This record gives sequence, C-alpha cells and structure tokens, in this order.
Amino acid sequence: MNNKISIILSTYNEINTVEKTINEIFLKLENVEVVVVDDNSNDGTLEKLHSIKNDNLKVFSRKTRGLASAFLLGMINTNGDYIGWTDSNMPQLISHFNNMKKELDNSDIVLLSRYIDNGDDQRSKLRVLSSKIINLICRIILGSEITDYTSSIFLMHRRVLNLGVPIAYGHGEFFIEFLYKIKKNGVKICELPYVQPPDMEGSKTASNIFRFFILGIDYVIRVLIIRFRKN
Repeated sequence: MNNKISIILSTYNEINTVEKTINEIFLKLENVEVVVVDDNSNDGTLEKLHSIKNDNLKVFSRKTRGLASAFLLGMINTNGDYIGWTDSNMPQLISHFNNMKKELDNSDIVLLSRYIDNGDDQRSKLRVLSSKIINLICRIILGSEITDYTSSIFLMHRRVLNLGVPIAYGHGEFFIEFLYKIKKNGVKICELPYVQPPDMEGSKTASNIFRFFILGIDYVIRVLIIRFRKN
C-alpha cells in the first residue's frame, strides 16, 4: 500500500532555497503533500511559495514567529499516513526520506542522526560543540536510547500522535520533549545517519553569541522540566 506522506516545512526568509527543497520533495517522494508554515518572511519567500503551482502544496502564512507553534500548525493541517519534518533550507536531505519510509515497516518513528556511525555535523565549531553538549545532557537526563535529540528531521506513523502530541512553545526544545514523551509510552524509535552540511546563513534564532548562550540555557531548563514533570 502506497501510504501518503505529509512533509512539514517552516520558513522565515528562505527565498533562496525553499523552491528547490519543495521541488526535491515532489521529485523524490511519491504520494506526498507539502505543508509550509511561513512566519512573516520579508524577503519574498511567501510570494515565491504562492508562485509554485502544485495541488499538493499547502501554504499557511502568519504574523508571528516560533518553530514549535509552526510545527503544530503544520501538523494539524496534514492528512498523510506518515508525517515528517525537515529543514526548508537543506534540499539535499530529501534523498533520505525514502530510506526512512522503508524503516517505518519496523519502527514507529525514524530520526536522522548526526552522532551515530556514518553521521557528521559540518556546521561551525560553536554550533557543533553546543549541539553535542545539549545532546549529552539529554542522554544523561532523559536516556541514552536516542543519540541525536536535536536534529528534528524525522518521519513517523500518524498513529504516534495517539501516544504524545508536541507542546507548542519554545524552539527545538519542543521536539526533545516530544521524543521523550513518546519514548516513555513505548514508541519504537530508529535512527539513520546523515551529514549536516556547513552553515550557509548561520542561525536565524541565535543571531549572536549572547542569544546563542540564552538559547542553550533555555534548552537545558526545558530538559530538566521534561524529566521531572509528573505527567
């Protein structure tokens, strides 16, 4: 059975890459829809999205920003048997999704991981170091079954939502919480290796060292809240 795939993208000023990413999705994957949530881009991204003529493309525009809430809005508007998420500025990652789909025959959710054999992270040294530190903290506090809690690139059966729904606040921390919740509820998780390409534009969320540090603190606080929350 050719199950339908829904891929969610979040965009903010992605005019240079979003069309290529969407084209790669429709080229590489069968029976797929793309759900894009744009967070008030001011570089022409929204106009670019509206210029793409495909009945399987859904575009939602809003005046606020936030990765977690963008994901939730996108997820609500999917109708696929499988739900996935990837970065809108990395079209080269789309080629992984067919292998991820195959792994769903034996798993509930498949994650791309930079920190298992054959994976790598080619971003700046600061971003690699901070990512490894956050993941080490996650493995110590939340469990070592998952190697890369923060890549956030995944494909899962829709039924996983019966065992946990993302809490839509914060940045990438929301996905750490989601993984921990479904892991506790017995979801079978598989990780496949991928190579994160070098930074092209830096981080839009942490645009300077101070913001980068604050974001890291937010991640650690969220991880502690996740671990000791009773429900």
